[in-house]
Amino acid sequence: MLKIFKYLKKNEWMFVLCSLAFIVVQVWLDLKLPDYMAEITTKLQTAGTPMSELLIPGIYMLLCAVGSMIASIIVGYFAAKVAAGLAMRLRAMVFDKALSFSMEEMNSFSTASLITRSTNDVTQIQTVVALGLQVIIKAPILAVWAIAKIADKNWQWTASTGVAVAVLILMLSVIVIFALPSFQKIQRLTDNLNRVTREHLTGLRVVRAYNADQYQEEKFGQANAELTNTNLFANRLMAMVGPGMTFIMSGLSVSIYWIGTYLINGAAVPDRITLFSNMVVFSSYAVQVVMAFMMVSMIFFLMPRASISAKRIMEVLNTESRIIDGHETAGEEGVMGQVEFRNVSFKYPDAEEPVLRNISFSAKQGETVAFIGATGSGKTSVINLISRFYDVTEGEVLVDGVNVRNYKQQTLHNKIGYVPQRAVLFSGTVASNVSYGDNGRAEASEKLVKAAVGIAQGTEFVEKMDGQYEGRISQGGANVSGGQKQ
Repeated sequence: MLKIFKYLKKNEWMFVLCSLAFIVVQVWLDLKLPDYMAEITTKLQTAGTPMSELLIPGIYMLLCAVGSMIASIIVGYFAAKVAAGLAMRLRAMVFDKALSFSMEEMNSFSTASLITRSTNDVTQIQTVVALGLQVIIKAPILAVWAIAKIADKNWQWTASTGVAVAVLILMLSVIVIFALPSFQKIQRLTDNLNRVTREHLTGLRVVRAYNADQYQEEKFGQANAELTNTNLFANRLMAMVGPGMTFIMSGLSVSIYWIGTYLINGAAVPDRITLFSNMVVFSSYAVQVVMAFMMVSMIFFLMPRASISAKRIMEVLNTESRIIDGHETAGEEGVMGQVEFRNVSFKYPDAEEPVLRNISFSAKQGETVAFIGATGSGKTSVINLISRFYDVTEGEVLVDGVNVRNYKQQTLHNKIGYVPQRAVLFSGTVASNVSYGDNGRAEASEKLVKAAVGIAQGTEFVEKMDGQYEGRISQGGANVSGGQKQ
């Protein structure tokens, strides 16, 4: 989790320092309230105290409360700004990193997992950072300061506070020990639920065609139930924190007043007012100590999941693509439109046997070359090696006389027109899809777009669309037929 903080900017660290300053002010104001309360209590117990003497400490109490509220609002503002800025940066970094991955890295993470990491995992971290600046920093300051305030008071009251804190720490430790494995499991199960949902939505037509609705419902139901049951187990454990904290705080207050009655009864008459005043003040400070630990307990709801989420995000950010850019920006002089394989062998990661062995051929400009073979014989693998979606295990792949390893990837891809087996359209317009990407030349004009659509024999249906070449294409090309999409 701490490694995530290295992505904070300098101005965000300044916000953190400002938050720290305002938290100290807030704690000081909160802990001044019992002092004024003690003063008012003492004066109320003293006969003949005029109302004017009660008014001044009352005004100070009101000012402390208002000042604490203002400081809390400022800390909340800074915390939200830091958390939102970090979340925005992490989402962008995960997205950019995923764009740089080769097919090997993409397959190792899976699409569903990368979606969860860039959304749900980042949100977990944002929530913890926002609360952390307000709670994690404030809690120890409040606890230490409050303990220092009561350290010189009656030892019996101090002992009762110590017992309450010890019981609280024990309760929180037991809950976290049992809940942490569940939180680790929840993120993996969220990945699985995303995968099942995505498969169903992507393959909806196949599901309908094969009457597999019931099968898909059962598959989703199993993934959903597993995630729900794990969430329920973890949240039921965490639900014990609230009642447990209330019981401890109530018990502490009762014990302080119970001890106080014996101390006051056994004291001399002149000392009873002072003891009663000290009891009221101690009770307030003791509650502040327990409140500090209560604030820390809020983080136990979020920190385990956030720690797992931070680890998952760092896995993505620390993964280096195995496809490393070369330096060549042009092919061999006098060679154009030529692809050559020289003794190429290729094995997928973690596979026992190579899918391609000793492949050699040459395809020159103007030639049409077809690969014919049984399913799984490696036809698609050959094409993927040309675009360098994977690197060869042995041998060389040359485009325009230069090894694809030596090209800058942008230069290599600008030399290749790639038509995948599965048609992919992006939300936008007809023109934006036809002219998609950077081809290394000037921007596509309307004339070139029309020419390309004409070559693809799409002019007739495109010009019948609303807006024609500026007609809207929905996500995945759902508003056009399969043939039109191709």
